Amino acid sequence: MQLTEKQKQILDGAEGEVKAKVMRTIVKYGEAFDADKLVPVTSQYNHLVTSFGLKMMKPVFDLMQQLIDAGAVSGQKFSVDPRPLDPNVPANFLQNFIFNNFMYTKQASYEEQLKQLGLMDDNAFTCACYLDQMGNKPGKGDVLSWAESSAVVYANSVLGARCNRNSGIIDIMGSIAGYVPHFGLLTDEGRKATWVVRIATTKKPEAQLLGSAIGMKVMEEVPYIVGLDKWLGTELDDAACTYLKDFGAATASNGAVGLYHVENLTPEAIEQGTALIKEGAKEYVIDDAELQRVYDSYPVIWKNKEAKPKLCFMGCPHMSLQQLKDWTDRVETALAEAGNKKVLIPTVFTAPPAVLAEFEKTPYAARLKATGVITSYICPLMYMNNPLAGKMPVITSSNKLRTYTTARYYTDDEILLQITKGGK
Repeated sequence: MQLTEKQKQILDGAEGEVKAKVMRTIVKYGEAFDADKLVPVTSQYNHLVTSFGLKMMKPVFDLMQQLIDAGAVSGQKFSVDPRPLDPNVPANFLQNFIFNNFMYTKQASYEEQLKQLGLMDDNAFTCACYLDQMGNKPGKGDVLSWAESSAVVYANSVLGARCNRNSGIIDIMGSIAGYVPHFGLLTDEGRKATWVVRIATTKKPEAQLLGSAIGMKVMEEVPYIVGLDKWLGTELDDAACTYLKDFGAATASNGAVGLYHVENLTPEAIEQGTALIKEGAKEYVIDDAELQRVYDSYPVIWKNKEAKPKLCFMGCPHMSLQQLKDWTDRVETALAEAGNKKVLIPTVFTAPPAVLAEFEKTPYAARLKATGVITSYICPLMYMNNPLAGKMPVITSSNKLRTYTTARYYTDDEILLQITKGGK
């Protein structure tokens, strides 16, 4: 790996031993992936994946304190993934006891560390940091040091930024060093597609289900998707970006996709077209039958597969402002059709704090509250990590939550039916 004179000086301790260790970590990380050099991180803000004060993460807290004590703080202000707890989210006495006494006992002290390291503000907790209300949307070509998989794939694909699928802690080290290794999705060659995915469905495919199918097929490779613009259009408007947010999260969690191209829609596909496709690329055709096959393949790991759901989580990744508004309309209409006033299953819609603040300014907030739906900034995955919560029959339309927890997947339409009318 070729280092500049300044990078060598940092590595040799010119800016302190702790920062030298950080740089050494970044260099070793790059060497592991045959990086040819280090390149500057150019985004205005960073984003960290590690947001939770889990008791067992003492080594992380110790590391963060070493960085703080040495003054080796982030070179950028940053947002961070969602908080793990919210008193507004339903939990019984025993679940709360586990949360507060055995799991997230270091939340307050860890958040204080994050502030000292460069947290943007007290509300900068979300996995969807790129939403307009959060103020952390990188520009095209920006080099990032992110690790949150759903944010990385969105930034690469929809925004045209450049970021590898880094691990937690590497994200802040890249920001402290000011450099990340040049390999993979930071390179022009690494951003070319090795799969062509053809959409041949008779209706708009469910975003989370389509993302799951593609992720499980291509794994960590880059797909070039043909035919999706038929359903999304050719403009990256709010509806298209919302769809791609949820779609991308499923590709990244059900597989390991860090970048996808959508013909006639995403920035690099518009600029370069089929020149993005590598010679010898494999092909995958997705029709209605294929999506049904993927849906049917999902395991149900509830102890009682016929149990009545006790909780519904929507928003993994976090919902956008328009999603909250659209779902308010949908829930109201479905309840009216069923002759019900409130949802039949405790239901939580999760969204970034700044989005929830904007939502509260609209008439939709009171309308949604009247249906019994709870809004929260929580991370559903962190909630489900509680072993007592994991034993509950929880439903979701998030393929990410389904993949990492015991939650059972249903499509958006099926979720709406269950929470408003009690059917499946």
